Amino acid sequence: MRFRRIAALLLAALFLLLNTGQAQAAGYRYWSFWERGGDAWTYATEGPATARPADGDVQGFRFSISEDSQDASRPRGTADFATICADTPARDGRKRVALVIDFGTAPDAPSGETPPPARTACAQVAHDATTAEALAAVARPLRYDTNALLCAISGYPQKGCGEQVSAERKPAREAGEESGSGPSLGVVAGLAAVAVLGAAAGWQARRRRHD
Repeated sequence: MRFRRIAALLLAALFLLLNTGQAQAAGYRYWSFWERGGDAWTYATEGPATARPADGDVQGFRFSISEDSQDASRPRGTADFATICADTPARDGRKRVALVIDFGTAPDAPSGETPPPARTACAQVAHDATTAEALAAVARPLRYDTNALLCAISGYPQKGCGEQVSAERKPAREAGEESGSGPSLGVVAGLAAVAVLGAAAGWQARRRRHD
């Protein structure tokens, strides 16, 4: 009788935890900013308006729906400075920054808009230029909101800026697409509850055998 009460409580807790995790899965539609090191993308620790890339750096932007920086989709495709800037010769007093601009997928797009194909560009700018200045040199028009949040690159999207999107509208990732996502707190706690339930069931079975 005691085991049945324990099982009922644990199953109720599991249901609440899993549904809490789903309720918190809403995301935001925005441009994320990335830095390339070797073969891996890393979410930038500062915004493009203050980041100052060095000559030869590779940086990327990806438009998508994400919950947070751990869940954000990385720019797709290979990002090689030598390839992107092959047709842009070095100049004294200037630096070259390779940019990967990924406009995302159709499910990420605002209603009525179609994402342009992803592209790369080599920005040749002053040595003290920020990433925002490098982006402006090759991907105008840019659009910012009143808080200096980057809203649009090359005019995409035409409207909206970091708006929240319900969990039901959050698109599934494409096969093989990388992200920094991990299991949500609700899922982890739910799995822990299942483990506890299984242990309780085993203890009850052993107790019956010894009675």
